[in-house]
Amino acid sequence: MLEKAPPRAPLRLLRFDRVQRAAHWANAVIFGVLVVTALPLYFPAVERSVGRHVLLATIHVWAGIAWPVPLIVSLLGPWGARMRRDVRRFNRWTRGELEWLARFGAMRGLQKDKFNPGQKLNAVFVGGSIAVFLATGIVMKWFGLFPVGWRSGATFVHEVLAWVLVIVVAGHIVMAVTHRDALRAMVRGWVTVSWAKRNAPRWAREELAPTAAASQDAAEPVPAARGRGALSD
Repeated sequence: MLEKAPPRAPLRLLRFDRVQRAAHWANAVIFGVLVVTALPLYFPAVERSVGRHVLLATIHVWAGIAWPVPLIVSLLGPWGARMRRDVRRFNRWTRGELEWLARFGAMRGLQKDKFNPGQKLNAVFVGGSIAVFLATGIVMKWFGLFPVGWRSGATFVHEVLAWVLVIVVAGHIVMAVTHRDALRAMVRGWVTVSWAKRNAPRWAREELAPTAAASQDAAEPVPAARGRGALSD
């Protein structure tokens, strides 16, 4: 009788697939274009040095309209299964995660999911900001279609939120640079199993569960069989 060898436990786990990584970096590039083209529009000294106000304003507007496109595409079709699954994670909060946020991360023993509460909050904020920027930008660009009060409010929200988002993204970049494993996951897609068990134990158990189940099935004794196709010692 031949026994099936148990499957070898993986050393790496796929954290972000190509679709997710492409959406992330496309979103980052568009955000960079928006920041660069906004500087001359809001700072006269920069505008005097650069010039081309109309061109920069046009690029800024169309980059803003294109901003949500990579995220929308990454959520559609069969290629977006992982992205949709991660978006659902952002909408699920445990009591422990809320307490972790209330304590500003000074809480031990939390069994973290694929994303810690800070990462979840960051993703929700950035996603909501994109929608707000798009809405206020439309009011500012095609102002003739809207009441004066809307235009004033849209301009205020757009500018204040822009500063807040720049600060948040700067913090995000600092965290990414100082956490090399997390940064590698967004560049190459994978993390080590040991890292996942330390930093995202709930997600690690979820990902490793099929392997553990297959290993258990393979370890069970196979009863001897007679007749066609049977193997004997």
